[in-house]
Amino acid sequence: MILAKPRLLAGALPGCPGRPAVLLCAVLASACLAPARAASAESLGYHEVRVDAQGGIVPWYGEGPPEAYDHVIRQVWSFWITMRTCPNGVPYYLLHQVWKADRDDPRGLGGDQINMALSSWNLLYGYLGDPAVHDNMRLMADYWMAHGIAPEDQLWGGLPYPYNLDERSGRYDGDMRAGPGFLQPDKAASFGAELVVLYKATGDRRYLQRAIRIADRLARNVAPGDEANSPWPFRVNSATGKVHEELNDRDHLVYRASYTTNWTGALRLFDELAALNEGQPGKYRETSRLVTDWLKKYPLRNNRWGPFFEDVSTKDYSDTEINADTLAAYILEHPGWDPEWRAKARGILDWSYGRFANHEADKWRVVVINEQTQFPVPGNSHTSRHAAVELLYAERTGDWSARPAAIRRLNWATYWVDGDGKNQYPRDDNWLTDGYGDFVRHYIRAMASDPQLAPDNQVHLLRTSSVIRSIEYGESRIRYEKFDADSEELFKLGSCSPSEIEGATVTWDPSSHVLRVHSKSRSVLIGLVR
Repeated sequence: MILAKPRLLAGALPGCPGRPAVLLCAVLASACLAPARAASAESLGYHEVRVDAQGGIVPWYGEGPPEAYDHVIRQVWSFWITMRTCPNGVPYYLLHQVWKADRDDPRGLGGDQINMALSSWNLLYGYLGDPAVHDNMRLMADYWMAHGIAPEDQLWGGLPYPYNLDERSGRYDGDMRAGPGFLQPDKAASFGAELVVLYKATGDRRYLQRAIRIADRLARNVAPGDEANSPWPFRVNSATGKVHEELNDRDHLVYRASYTTNWTGALRLFDELAALNEGQPGKYRETSRLVTDWLKKYPLRNNRWGPFFEDVSTKDYSDTEINADTLAAYILEHPGWDPEWRAKARGILDWSYGRFANHEADKWRVVVINEQTQFPVPGNSHTSRHAAVELLYAERTGDWSARPAAIRRLNWATYWVDGDGKNQYPRDDNWLTDGYGDFVRHYIRAMASDPQLAPDNQVHLLRTSSVIRSIEYGESRIRYEKFDADSEELFKLGSCSPSEIEGATVTWDPSSHVLRVHSKSRSVLIGLVR
């Protein structure tokens, strides 16, 4: 074991006794000062607003962000895993995009709902070590593969349908707007990327094989694209290859669903399969280069960052925060993607802030983030994502100037989580996309970039460069296994300290209780001293 002072201090993992939160001075004051209720006891979401001495919003729960963020993601997970089933016995979140307390909502699945949940739950498993999280990931992936894949002999066969037109049928068979037989290649690519992660977590090659089929079909159907057409269309008929069209009655023009910028999932899918040397690695690299060239030539220059959402019609083009900021995060995580990675990421973040900043909460010193141009309402998911990517930018560049504003955005988003874990979209419903899969991941990623935001009285894995296959948090040790032998992990150890460590070298910062592990073994044991 090698113990060394880290180059950059950060600032815990489940089960150690508490210690007072470490407060940063000056720049962190607005986030960490003792909260008070707003003078008029105003309400936001499910709770009365609390503010610090400068009037900045602080979380509704606990003594500060670390306690609050941990609480809301645990409550959200609890609500999800105990959600009722539909009359056909299928979990409610597999057939509906909106939760209703007293009835089944008539709308079917959200387009990226399963992908988002798989993404968040992968991080949540490492954070909690709860086997039920992995079980739920398998349940969702297995169900979609069994009940929603387009026939393999079709032009776009082997890709998943994103929607169940009859929400009670238990089958996914089309697109919410385009109708039966239509699918969204961007959502299929994201599913493929999450299936590779699930394969790494479980060793089940069924997930890898489906990911390869998705990648092969995408590689076969890719095109160079141009200003009006992305490398793959947004909505396409799986059998005929016809791109969905809509007539706009206002101008009598036909609009084609031939464009979207949500291709970060595709980049991840091709990266992962090529690195594993599975499928057609050469073809995947070639396809990834084509998509990269298109992203750099068009959206990174003209800032047309739409569309994404399944419920927006083709004729109503809409720019989105999610497409833009998700690519910004990818660029920050893959600086080799572009020599000017820092400027590219900063440009996207500045554009999304300029386009989607909403000042309705300025009185609490927080600028929240709208969802899209066609629905200019601030979102719990979009506000927390923008915050998390800003913190990732800070971590990767050393520029922490946006940190206080990012924390206030995360604080604001906690208010939409009720005490029982239901999560409301502002002025809307309890969406099972925005409030769950597209919520939890932003808090865990924020903690990884800034471990001061993780609990000070618990032990948690915040990040790994691999995929965790199993992790056990014990009273005196952490034992975990991962897919890659050579990887790096980031832990926060609460009030504990590391003792004997097998299979790794570490960097330990006793002031922040941050442990950075570099291991060359798939199995690692970390002893803990209380």
